[in-house]
Amino acid sequence: MAEYRVHRLVQELIAALGVTSSAEDFVENLHVNSSKTVSESSLQSCIRTLAQRSPNPDAFLSKYEEVRSKKILSLPHIIALLTLISEDKKLKEYLCFKARKSGRAETPSVVNTPKVQNEGDPGRTVSALVDGKNLPEILTRVKKAASDSKRTSQRHKDLERKIRHPSYEAPTVPDWGKLRPRMSLDFGIEVMVPRPLQDIPVFSQETKLMEDLLFVLSGVEGEYIVPHPPLEPNQLRTFTVSEGVDPSLRQLVEKILPLASYYSIIVRFIEDKSSYHHGQVNQALAGAMNLLIHEYKVFLAQLEMHIRQDNVNLQSIRFYAQPTLRTMEILANIAITINKAGAQGGKVLSLLHEQTVSVGDPKARKLCMHLTQAASAPYMEILQKWVYIGVIQDPYEEFLVEDNEVIQREDRPINYSDDYWSKCYIICRDRVPIFLEKISDVILRTGKYLNVIRQCGRNVKFPQSQELKYTLTESEYFEAIEQAYCFASQTLLDLLMKEYDLMGRLRSVKHYFLHDQGDFIVQLMDMCEGELSKNINDIVPHRLESLLELALRTSTANSDPYKDDMRAVLLPFDLVHQMFKIHGIQNDELSESCSADKLTGLESFSFGYEVRWPVSLVLKYNTKACYQMIFRHLFYCKHVERLLCRVWLSNKVCKMFPVSSSQSYRPAFILRQRMLNCVQNLQYYMMVEVIEPNWHNFLEKMNR
Repeated sequence: MAEYRVHRLVQELIAALGVTSSAEDFVENLHVNSSKTVSESSLQSCIRTLAQRSPNPDAFLSKYEEVRSKKILSLPHIIALLTLISEDKKLKEYLCFKARKSGRAETPSVVNTPKVQNEGDPGRTVSALVDGKNLPEILTRVKKAASDSKRTSQRHKDLERKIRHPSYEAPTVPDWGKLRPRMSLDFGIEVMVPRPLQDIPVFSQETKLMEDLLFVLSGVEGEYIVPHPPLEPNQLRTFTVSEGVDPSLRQLVEKILPLASYYSIIVRFIEDKSSYHHGQVNQALAGAMNLLIHEYKVFLAQLEMHIRQDNVNLQSIRFYAQPTLRTMEILANIAITINKAGAQGGKVLSLLHEQTVSVGDPKARKLCMHLTQAASAPYMEILQKWVYIGVIQDPYEEFLVEDNEVIQREDRPINYSDDYWSKCYIICRDRVPIFLEKISDVILRTGKYLNVIRQCGRNVKFPQSQELKYTLTESEYFEAIEQAYCFASQTLLDLLMKEYDLMGRLRSVKHYFLHDQGDFIVQLMDMCEGELSKNINDIVPHRLESLLELALRTSTANSDPYKDDMRAVLLPFDLVHQMFKIHGIQNDELSESCSADKLTGLESFSFGYEVRWPVSLVLKYNTKACYQMIFRHLFYCKHVERLLCRVWLSNKVCKMFPVSSSQSYRPAFILRQRMLNCVQNLQYYMMVEVIEPNWHNFLEKMNR
């Protein structure tokens, strides 16, 4: 019922904006346009339009680039929406007015909006909001903003403590970076001035610079080449070469120094992402990068040996450094991209996958492939346990399926409701790697099916399990996941059909809710009609339950093994209101007309049906509500038919009237018979031409 949820959300938005519009038109428009994508040309056109209309185009473009670097998937749609708002002057003024009215308006320096007048508050502008009366509220906002940094740091601590399963224990890691800064592989934080080299001959300058390069490439400050701290966390480090260096030597050194800049940001990334609150994917990626840094240090050791033996100069060092420079550049770009996006878990894998697919150099692609496979190893391990066993071991909340199940047995519900189970495991779209997006729903269902079987006390494991490993050929792990899904679904179906008699349950529901057993309905109406004719407040529920049980015991329904699960319920709304409630339609007249004080038992009567786990996954609340609506409609039609039959019986007295007198009743008799035929034909159509064929189609599908 996703379309009903969209309908309700649109109604809430209309109510929040305070407009009087029909939600149906907006819902239809959303369904038509929700699947459309924003092309790159349209996106660039929207960005140019917004920049031109912005008070500060450079600031807007800078903010856009900052947000784009975070790889937000919905950004193109947001840009398109902002463009539509900016093109509609009335809508823009109205939204500004609603923002000011709700106290969420910005200062004029940030939002440059026209003056909007209101009948109750003429001439009110944004600047008028900041006065003595609003100072307490502004102070509250300032305090809230000041506490955001504390919340951010506290969130990291909470993530380390928030381990879902008791078997996980978060190790405590001392903050060595602050206690002993020199333990870092990166440069120190102090700013140094390089020593001059103008008094040294060119040959000696080259020797000094080569020795200094060894230090700088290792993350240690040199005497003649000194680093500068980066102005921003994700910025490459810059260096200053001593004055008086020969121009040709300076040029060679400056072409080698990017290697030190890449090394600096890579080791910063490794040291930062190795902490536990960044998750297993980032830790695995940092570990893979660390192995490559070891190879880089082997290169430096070989370079040092050649320098000691006077076998190289700056030109040859530059030549030898070219392959390593390309490798370090790729690692640095990956580190910067992940840091800017603040990525963790599946989002990191999406960024690595995009990098692997987009790179054209075979060696670079092989390197990106190696990093992606290493980073995806813990993620794929979680995926394997989920699709093969039905268990999630995700301590840092990185997996695409979020586990909301309670751990303590006493906290679990006695009977698992469908609502609990649908919310127990859900897909977090921001954690889905892009290479698993097509099959994410299959992954969710596979693990849920296996988990249902485990909750029923059965040990289950996919017999043909194989190691899932990231590859550019998606079909390899797609086929493995599809096989696991087929096994899980078939095993669960066999469990429900054989051990929990699902078809017997469904036949029982059909007997009662769809009027399959006519004698039971007739006996029930004969026994309960007097009670149901009363006002709902005057009906005694226990008496109604007793009459229902008596009707069950004295009819052919007595042979049904599930008859004891039937319940008589009195709903506080009629059938029309129940249908409108599902659609999310609100109507004041309808609310007044369906008041419980005005309902009779016939209008509010329905059946309840108790089912236990795991059959409740099939006969869930929404499904039973649909059965209830069909039953209420059929039940009321049956009641109308009985009333017309009573009229027919009462009309038999006209046989005793003279022929001349009985002729005057003929139009009424014809109308009564037409009404009776209409109701009977309607019941025949619903039960014989609609319900029965669909039931047989359902049986055929279940027997396949």
